[in-house]
Amino acid sequence: MTHTTEDARQRAANVRLAVFDVDGVLTDGSLLFTEAGETMKRFHTLDGHGMKMLMQSGIEVAIISGRSSAAVSQRMKELAITHVFQGIHDKRSTYEALLASLGLAHEAVAAIGDDVVDLPILSRSGFAAAVPAAPAFVRERAHLVTQAAGGAGAAREFCDFILDAQGKLAALQQRYLA
Repeated sequence: MTHTTEDARQRAANVRLAVFDVDGVLTDGSLLFTEAGETMKRFHTLDGHGMKMLMQSGIEVAIISGRSSAAVSQRMKELAITHVFQGIHDKRSTYEALLASLGLAHEAVAAIGDDVVDLPILSRSGFAAAVPAAPAFVRERAHLVTQAAGGAGAAREFCDFILDAQGKLAALQQRYLA
């Protein structure tokens, strides 16, 4: 499926909720374990600030991840993200329940993922994005494939794309020039 940049921008203009996968999107997908068996993850500050800018502009942010991690809980707490769902094996039902609780239609949702387990959300969202390392089967179903890699600014690129499509990015950036 081929999508134009204009089609992607039109879709992003309607977004009221952005849903993020974690491993491979907010991180580089590597799983690091301590000797005690704890998982360590590395997050990029640019991604976190992009998520904050979405929230500042009135767009809800949610995390739906197949794995559970204390590191993810801590990072989302720091970012003040309240819609955090971890250890989710049926992402579709969690996604549907979230939309129902927020009173949103699929067209008002943007989602970014990196693998086939994200397709139940990506295929239903009004605006779907994938990271470059995603399998071709996933990338082909996205309206946008980021230039930046997962864990290295892909989420920020996704956030900026949405904010720019809604005409909000420039004003948010101007705040830092005052």
